Amino acid sequence: MTETVRSTDPLRERHRQLVAQIEDLRIAAAGAADADRASVQQRVARALALLDEGLIPHARVEEEALYPTVERLMGSPGCTATMRRDHVEISRMTEALRFLQARLQHNPTRETNEALRRLLYGLYAVVMLHFAKEEELYLPLLDRKLAGAALQRLLSGMHEQPAADAAPARTELSRISRQAL
Repeated sequence: MTETVRSTDPLRERHRQLVAQIEDLRIAAAGAADADRASVQQRVARALALLDEGLIPHARVEEEALYPTVERLMGSPGCTATMRRDHVEISRMTEALRFLQARLQHNPTRETNEALRRLLYGLYAVVMLHFAKEEELYLPLLDRKLAGAALQRLLSGMHEQPAADAAPARTELSRISRQAL
């Protein structure tokens, strides 16, 4: 049996890579009440690295390249607003995680651990739902309506910036997050 090759396979592969890493959010949430403070801090640091170096840069390129293309193909400017709002929420939750990380280092309490658990599970759910919406709604649209040079322009525009550029993205998404709240 031959496997069907879709034009969006490179985007789907990037999502698969990120989803594998996003599992760390769920694992960190499950271990948030761990008595070993160093282990909890290490999981939180790993979660923040994933968000800062992987997910937030990915969100930025989606907003710059993918979403304008989807809006044009659908003939509906602004139709990706709910997806953009997911990015704002992910940014807000990332900043909340950064705040809890600081609290864990200085004065860990049971309440802090519970807040951490809730936040990590919530972040995991938001990110997984966001990816599911893209995979089920936007990528099939691109497969049907985009080909050739237009597809190549989109894919080349979807290359994420290196991790060194994550700080400006975090700052920009944090600014947007504050405006939305």
